[in-house]
Amino acid sequence: MPLPTLPATLQTQLSGKPFTADTLGQSESDIFLFDGTVLKIAPQGAEAENELQMLRWLSGKIPVPQVLFHACENGTSFLLMSRLAGVPACNKAYMQKPERLVCLLAQGLQMLWAVDISDCPCQSTLDRKLRAAQYNVEHGLVDVDDAEPDTFGADGFRNPEHLLSWLCDNRPEEAPVLSHGDYCLPNIFLQDGKVSGFLDLGRAGTADKWQDIALCLRSLRQNFAGKFSGQPQTGFSDKLLFDALGLKPDWEKIRYYTLLDELF
Repeated sequence: MPLPTLPATLQTQLSGKPFTADTLGQSESDIFLFDGTVLKIAPQGAEAENELQMLRWLSGKIPVPQVLFHACENGTSFLLMSRLAGVPACNKAYMQKPERLVCLLAQGLQMLWAVDISDCPCQSTLDRKLRAAQYNVEHGLVDVDDAEPDTFGADGFRNPEHLLSWLCDNRPEEAPVLSHGDYCLPNIFLQDGKVSGFLDLGRAGTADKWQDIALCLRSLRQNFAGKFSGQPQTGFSDKLLFDALGLKPDWEKIRYYTLLDELF
């Protein structure tokens, strides 16, 4: 994939440097990997602005990429960041050691929850999330074909409008912590037996801890089932995650936040 037209400052910085296009993530962004830096090109909007604010606010609190340059041109956000050390949690070496992997993911969640959110610049609470979900539904932005098989259809919700109505009527109580917002294996980097960084923070902010637990559990299930790699792995069970977290599963909240994510 060739680089698109870049802002002049970026063009000067990156011209002639070798790069590879990253295809691991599932977002709408284009990611280009350079030696020591990452260029993220995304539609200008709330998520891109949220990520920029959270990266700057989290610097020095937990390991996140350093913002090196940012600009918006013609409806596009250009974000140049430092590269994180390590590999994503879906790396084969970690997938072959499920107990160790789950312990590290639990450590990552606890790192997030330990951050003082008293001056957090971004909110991802249900008030905001449901408004954003409503926008997506009203503008036809929900991809029902990408949803879990039982979310829509004869045994599920009739359509995104039906799901949104259910979410509004059944919202749980919240106990806000720092939430990643998309706590999936490709977004958590690991190195030398520890969490080395967090990526893709466009939905980060204050939210209930079960938001991240729900998406972490779903991502573990999907990756061990081989949904993305085509290579199923054995050894994972839901119990591993809850044992590592020292929590009893709140299945109602897990279902709620998993369903909410279907509208994004």
